[in-house]
Amino acid sequence: MASITANELKTRGISSIQENLMGEPEAIITVRGRQKYVVMDIAHYHYLRECELEAALLEAQADVAKGRVMVESVAAHIARISDGL
Repeated sequence: MASITANELKTRGISSIQENLMGEPEAIITVRGRQKYVVMDIAHYHYLRECELEAALLEAQADVAKGRVMVESVAAHIARISDGL
């Protein structure tokens, strides 16, 4: 994965990010030698977000299939979650 120093980003700006993302889907920004942030092309971000949502859907479907769900009214739900506050 490509790496960009904070100083390089400060002096070269967005062109530094663009160059580092040419052959890589993501680039790490380092601050004082430590990995601090990740930047990526928006298309790659959307792909990762879609993967995350798909995983959540599969998890919810597995919960339903195994009976790990509750069916209750809105009032009962509010009462149940308010008891824990």
